[in-house]
Amino acid sequence: MIRDQAIHYAEQYAADEEAQHHKGDGRSSIHYPALFLFLGDKVTPAIGPVLARCERKWDNAGGVMALHAGPPSGSGSMQEKEGVQGRIGSGNSSVHERVMHMALPDTAGHDPRTVRRELYREFHEDSSYLAGMNRTLRHLSNSIADYGRLYSSFDVIHLSIVTRVDDPLNVLLPEVVLLARAILSQSFKSVQTDLYALINEREQGDNFGYSSSVGLAFLRELDGMQAADYVLNAPLLVTEEGLSIPVAHGPAPLFDLAYLLSDKNERGLMSVHGMDDNYEIIAHISLLKNRVRPAADQASGHGGYNNMTFKSGIRGSTGRQGYASAGFSAVRRPNRQIALAVLYHALHYLAGRLQAGQPRSLKERQALFGLGADSLRARAEELLPEEAGLAEMTGLMSHGRPSYSQLRMLSLREAEELLFGDGAEAYFRSNFAEVAARRAADLDPAREWAGVLAAGEQAAAPLTFYQLAEWTSGKAGDSGSVLEALRQHMGGLRSALLSAQEELERLYAESVERQPFQRVPLLDKRTVRNFIHYLFEAVYGRKYELLLLESELKLCLRYEAALEQLHADSKAKVAAMEALEEELQNVALVSIGRSKETVDQNIMEYYRTVTGEVMQEIESRRGAGIFFSERFLGSLSELLLRGKEAVVERLIELCRREVLTAAPFTLPFEEELLRRANVAAAYENRDIVSKEELFKQLYRRLEEEAAMNVRLFEYTQEHRHEEKYFFGDSSSEFLRYAFSADETTRIYRLGFVHEQRRSGVEKLNLMGGFHLEDLLYYRNGKVYYETYAGNGYQLHGLEEEQLPEMR
Repeated sequence: MIRDQAIHYAEQYAADEEAQHHKGDGRSSIHYPALFLFLGDKVTPAIGPVLARCERKWDNAGGVMALHAGPPSGSGSMQEKEGVQGRIGSGNSSVHERVMHMALPDTAGHDPRTVRRELYREFHEDSSYLAGMNRTLRHLSNSIADYGRLYSSFDVIHLSIVTRVDDPLNVLLPEVVLLARAILSQSFKSVQTDLYALINEREQGDNFGYSSSVGLAFLRELDGMQAADYVLNAPLLVTEEGLSIPVAHGPAPLFDLAYLLSDKNERGLMSVHGMDDNYEIIAHISLLKNRVRPAADQASGHGGYNNMTFKSGIRGSTGRQGYASAGFSAVRRPNRQIALAVLYHALHYLAGRLQAGQPRSLKERQALFGLGADSLRARAEELLPEEAGLAEMTGLMSHGRPSYSQLRMLSLREAEELLFGDGAEAYFRSNFAEVAARRAADLDPAREWAGVLAAGEQAAAPLTFYQLAEWTSGKAGDSGSVLEALRQHMGGLRSALLSAQEELERLYAESVERQPFQRVPLLDKRTVRNFIHYLFEAVYGRKYELLLLESELKLCLRYEAALEQLHADSKAKVAAMEALEEELQNVALVSIGRSKETVDQNIMEYYRTVTGEVMQEIESRRGAGIFFSERFLGSLSELLLRGKEAVVERLIELCRREVLTAAPFTLPFEEELLRRANVAAAYENRDIVSKEELFKQLYRRLEEEAAMNVRLFEYTQEHRHEEKYFFGDSSSEFLRYAFSADETTRIYRLGFVHEQRRSGVEKLNLMGGFHLEDLLYYRNGKVYYETYAGNGYQLHGLEEEQLPEMR
């Protein structure tokens, strides 16, 4: 639960930082409407991530529509909407409403040997699919029009097709694309269509042979679709009466550009992010081609993307259109990790404040609890009835009125028994001992202390459970422990009690004749009465003192039990705080990981200092105990009684409202990185990282991680055209460095997508000009394709003579 709370808070902070304009971060906008068409069942996991990245990058992404063309079963309209909503998260719950489903023939139940051909035939033989597609696409076109106010122009729509190369349903790609374009053309002057074909090499597993064959079958068909002489005529438009209208294409390539994106990069390495980088690439390319360019951006002179220039660049000398690919990397301020580090350090800071407390002497501690010797004696006296009440015992009736001569040779105990039997003892027990016992039983030290402790917690120098745990420690020899001092006092009481009992027994054993009371000659009754007065004053006076000692000891026993309970409660709170600190620290460390990259280093060290300074500054402005006021955390002791989750909830509010909004958290990412890189230099004797060195490291990292997401035989490639684009504040120090880094030796086009972002920079590398035969995936899969085709697998909907030659 604690981990979930912390992660949710960190993700929310990171998401908020991405979209915060008031901190200098701004998002781009797209010029024309955009539509993503996801074809096939295997591409379903891409829907949520692609749309989520558009939401993050585009200011007007709220109008971006998506269409999932797939099997009607298992991924129907409502199911698909719920699935997409779940993947995108509650923060983007509106996105699922903009994802529509378009039914295609179901792949389930088909023989893998013939599934692509059967799907193709089923689609063309069952008119209900085309009728349904027409209805869905027209409804979709109308829905896009509802968002017209979000875009600068409604003349063009950007249609992006996303599919997996090994999905059998992409056998219907030409028909789906042509129909979509035909219907959209009725609302838009132009439909710019791009294809993103995803190659998932990691998931092929045991089916690598068959998966490669299906992938190769699609790529072979794609080669035909992208040929300059490609022509397609089909009766795809269907009216509500079921009348068919032909749609024609060509001769021309079906797609403006076709991008091939794999989870294995050009160095042959599997991406640590899996397909996620490809989802980033799709969103960034879509933005690059369709972005509103502000006047200030155009005036910067750093060059934007030109689609015609790129297409011309990737067309070889033979005029044959090449394929494109891309690589993506990002250096972002690690907002998620920062938020978690701050959460931990804020708690650690507060725990330190609680532990420090206000030093108090033992006498001051005892006085706080009312446990000084004088206080305990006075409290014990309150438990007993007034000692003057002993005089009333003289009114007790004696037995038989013995004479003094009968009493004089007896001991005091024998004389009392002869006079009163056990009546005097019973009277004292009933009127003194039992009253004191009842009053002692009604004592509730914890209730007495509650107000004192609460007031102490709210004081300028607060009394904390850390101090209480220390003060109530029962360790022998602990000179500062209130509990240990109480136990020493109880030891003294027990000794005094034992002495008093012995003195009483000695007194009882003395003879009446030896006692100092007034004898009245010839008046025997007066002498006996004087003896009775002396008996109650001397003996029961001693018993009263003895009862006072016993009552004080009972009182101390109740205080001892209460102190032990207070210690257990305080110790439990200390342990809960320590466990919570450890939990939050572990969450932060796991989030940061063990990366050696500069961008990920020293997060815990740097933000320990930053968090401490921010919290100290708040205390200096608002007072030392401000964090424990009701406006901030309130009573940590009470929060812990409700559970650690309650502490984390209030701590998150504190971090969001007071700490993360402070000036040190608004630095440009380059400055933040530089400070963080050098935070440990002084005490570790390390060389300080210069700004130049830091920029060099960032530049190198961005380039290395933006390797093309496709594996090629580069030495066979006819023409390699590259363009590279930075997304960030083009006026920042780092991007100025990047622009000039290899200016004299640069053989590629470099551009900037200017965004008012202070929290990071992203890089998109575009490359094109290769052909299918340059793909390692194509070369490796060709042998499987030919083998499966030679063994009766029908891998195409078209006949062999309608397919382009294998290269």
